[in-house]
Amino acid sequence: MAVQTAVAEPGVRSDGAGFTLVAPERTSYRVDITDGVFGPDNPLLAEYCAGRRVIAFLGPTVHRLFGQQLRHYLASRLAPGSWSIVVIGGGEGRKTMASVEEICAHAKSAGLDRHGVMLAVGGGVTCDLVGFAAAIYCRGVRYIKVNTTLVGQVDVGVGIKTGVNALGTKNMLGAYHPAHASINDPALLRTLPDRQVRCGLGEIAKMAIIKDARLFRVLEECPEVFRRPCPAPSWLPAVAGGERGLEDYVLRTAMALMLDELCPNLREHDLARLVDFGHTFGPVIETASDYRIAHGESVAIDMAISSQLAQVLGLIGPEDADRITRLIVGLGLPVHDPRTCTPELMQRALRASWERRGRKLHLVVPSGIGSAVFLDDLADVPAVALEQALDVLAGFPSALAVAG
Repeated sequence: MAVQTAVAEPGVRSDGAGFTLVAPERTSYRVDITDGVFGPDNPLLAEYCAGRRVIAFLGPTVHRLFGQQLRHYLASRLAPGSWSIVVIGGGEGRKTMASVEEICAHAKSAGLDRHGVMLAVGGGVTCDLVGFAAAIYCRGVRYIKVNTTLVGQVDVGVGIKTGVNALGTKNMLGAYHPAHASINDPALLRTLPDRQVRCGLGEIAKMAIIKDARLFRVLEECPEVFRRPCPAPSWLPAVAGGERGLEDYVLRTAMALMLDELCPNLREHDLARLVDFGHTFGPVIETASDYRIAHGESVAIDMAISSQLAQVLGLIGPEDADRITRLIVGLGLPVHDPRTCTPELMQRALRASWERRGRKLHLVVPSGIGSAVFLDDLADVPAVALEQALDVLAGFPSALAVAG
C-alpha cells in the first residue's frame, strides 16, 4: 500500500523562529529569523549548507563588515575545501546581465555542481544578482540569502523574485526562484548607514499604508525605530522585550504582511497586486535619476504621488492623504524630486506600467489608512489630476531633497 505524505495547507505560518509559506500552487519556502547568524554556536546556516559545495558572494562593504566572521564560521562548520568566498561589485549600476555572467563564471571555476549552493550575503542587489544567477546556472541550483539590509529583510528576503536591470528598465530580466533558505538576523541592521535604514522604513511604510493602520500609527509615533531604541507605545500592549521589542514587532509585522499578500499570487498570475504600491512611478524615477535616487526613496516618492493623486480624485480624504505624506517626510524620506517628477516623465511611467501589466494600469492608491484600491485604466488618471498631485508635493512643507 502506498504511503501518503501529509501536505501542508496553503498559507503563511509564523513561529518564534520565522515564517513558512506554502502557496496554493504548492511552492513552499522558509524565512528564518535568528540571532548571531555567523556565531560559532549558531547551526542554522550550516544546516542549510550541509553536504553541499558552497560559494558565497558578498559586496565590498559586507565583506569588510562580515567577511572574517563568515570565513571563521564556514571553516568551523563545513568540510575543508567545500566552500569559497567571492567579493562582487555592488550598487544598482552593477545589477546587470554581465554581473550575473561573472557570478556564474566564478561558480563554474569553483566546481559548483547541480547539488551545490550559491550563498548571497548582502542587500537587495546582491541577493537579486545571486538569485538570478542561481536560477539559470545549470538550469537552476539552490541559493541561500543572508539579508543584511532592512529592505532585504522586509522585502527582497521574503519573496521569490530575482532579476537585473536591462534595456533601460529596472528589473526587466529575471526569474521566480525560491531560495533554499532566507535568513534574517536583526543584529546585522546595527551596521547600516542612516540612508539605508530610511529606505527600509519606506518599504515598511508601504505595507502599513495599504494593509495595517496600527503599524502606520507605530511608525508615526516612533519614526526613529531601527535608528535608536524606542519604547513601545502604551496602547500597543502586545509588544514585549523592552526597547528592542518594538523593533522586533515592526520587523515581523512588515514581513508577515508582505508574505500574506504574496502567498496567494506568488508567481503573479494576477497582475493586480497591492504590493506594487510605490512601484509604478518609482522604477522610472529611479532609472531616470541614474540611481542617484535609491530604491526605497523612489518608493517613497511614488507613494506620495499616488496618495495625493487619490486625494485629487476623491478616493481618500485630504487629511489622510496629508497624513501619509507627513509620515513619509517624518521617516526622513523624499516626497518629490524636481529633476524626475515631471508630468511628462510620470505620464511615461504610467504608460510603461500599463504595457508591462498586460494593458491594465493596476495603479495602487490608498483609500484610507490601511486600505487601498486599484486604478485599472489609463483613463482613470487624467493628466490634470496627476499634475495637481505633483504640484502639491513640489510645495509640500519640509519635503526633502534627494541626496546627490
